[in-house]
Amino acid sequence: MFPWGTLVVNAGASLVLGVLAGALVSSGTYALLGTGLCGALSTYSTFSYETLRLAERGWTFLAAANAGASLLVGLGAVFLGFDLARGLLG
Repeated sequence: MFPWGTLVVNAGASLVLGVLAGALVSSGTYALLGTGLCGALSTYSTFSYETLRLAERGWTFLAAANAGASLLVGLGAVFLGFDLARGLLG
């Protein structure tokens, strides 16, 4: 089964990280919230484990799809969050 929950949670953490970067918060605040909040929210260890389990079960297409989707969705969410913050803050 595809790990949709992990993908959604990681996308949310990436979105928050993008908003923080776009808001130009201080480096200390960015380190605290980026590392602390987004690091705690994201589940990249779970993503790695679930991808490995898919591959071990012979579901290589789903494993590759999970890795690709996580990368694309995560990057998209970061850019979206960055643009949203820049748009709101002018």
